[in-house]
Amino acid sequence: MSDNTNETTTAAEYDFHPMWESLGMDVPAHDMLLGAVGQMFGDVFLAQENRPASTDYLNQVVAGIHSGRIKEMLDKKASGEAKKIVGSFCLYVPEEIVIAAGGIPVGLCSGADWATDKVEEHLPRATCPLIKSFAGFKLGSVCPYIESSDLVIGENTCDGKKKAYEFMATQVNMYTVDIPNVHNAQTLELWKGEVRKLAERVEQETGQKITAESLKAAIKLANDKRRALQRLSATRAADPAPISGLDSLLTVQAAFMDDAERLTGAINAMADECEQRAADGVGVAPKGAKRILYTGTPMAVPNWKLFNIIEKAGGVVVGEEACTGSRYYKDLVDESGETVDEMLDAIAERYFGINCAIFTPNDGRIEDIVRMARELNADGIIDCSLQFCTLYEMESFTVEKAAEQAGIPFMHITTDYANEDAGQLTTRIEAFLEML
Repeated sequence: MSDNTNETTTAAEYDFHPMWESLGMDVPAHDMLLGAVGQMFGDVFLAQENRPASTDYLNQVVAGIHSGRIKEMLDKKASGEAKKIVGSFCLYVPEEIVIAAGGIPVGLCSGADWATDKVEEHLPRATCPLIKSFAGFKLGSVCPYIESSDLVIGENTCDGKKKAYEFMATQVNMYTVDIPNVHNAQTLELWKGEVRKLAERVEQETGQKITAESLKAAIKLANDKRRALQRLSATRAADPAPISGLDSLLTVQAAFMDDAERLTGAINAMADECEQRAADGVGVAPKGAKRILYTGTPMAVPNWKLFNIIEKAGGVVVGEEACTGSRYYKDLVDESGETVDEMLDAIAERYFGINCAIFTPNDGRIEDIVRMARELNADGIIDCSLQFCTLYEMESFTVEKAAEQAGIPFMHITTDYANEDAGQLTTRIEAFLEML
């Protein structure tokens, strides 16, 4: 397993300011951001009762998220262990390709409002918070993941992102992948072509050719992480739930940023503990607590608002049908391929099955929601759209109808990253839980 010294080294133990300055960051503003996120993490996560002991690893991840982890990646580049750092905003960018070409794949900051006044000089005010967030983190120079990325890969999973990436291309070294909007044999072939073009672009950036050996190893590394997440997810069917929705969400959020081998070991340790807790009837919430399946828009760090409200109201989130949830880990890449072409096809086929709301029709997502609700013994479904996210707002009507037909109580929420609606959301969620 990888050494975790850099990951767990925090700003309290080592002065990272020279590193942040070397990345061209606004260090005073970044200090303010870290202070706010640290306070939020303490209030939300550390205040939980009866957390699994193994979730201490998540505390370490957050402690080093903008410090030790960044140093670890930069040190790997400096030593030649890694060629380049490749950032992305979406799980439609195959991490296997980046790893096989000698790169380090990382998710980029997009989970909080920042530099909104600067953003609105370039993007419309009525733009979804996630898009405004990643533009704000860049314009405000407070995301070390963006600043350390040698290449940023975007994906046109919605019209807002598609046009925002045109602006981002003026700020960073940018490449955008074209995602089909329809699932059929013809669009799968188009997608396979896009995956090959992406592989060529990443090879060009890193200067390292993807080989059958490197790609096979990268596929196994990513699949092992998914298998670990599947194990952890399965424990949440127990009543009482052995792990909170908050910690489960944070685990998947970490999967976009942390070292894959090290995190996989930590997730398996969490799954071991949670399997034992389930067998012993030990939970983070009392037996009989109302169980919620979350579905909807992804939640990037530090967007923990909704889960915090649900679980402080006495509910427990037992599953996430979202990009920061089951879509990340539910399907594996076929490991039987022997040639680079065979493996790239297998990668394309696996990622083509992600049920993003961009697809029409999107029956697979609806089926997944109902299936997960039943498998995880959910008492209700909460569907959430970020404000101005037309795709998820439109699809919420289909989700509601499917939930009604399945006899599962349903609630739709539209929100953003601000806390102004927290009181209203708390009232609505408390009433929903009481009704279940």
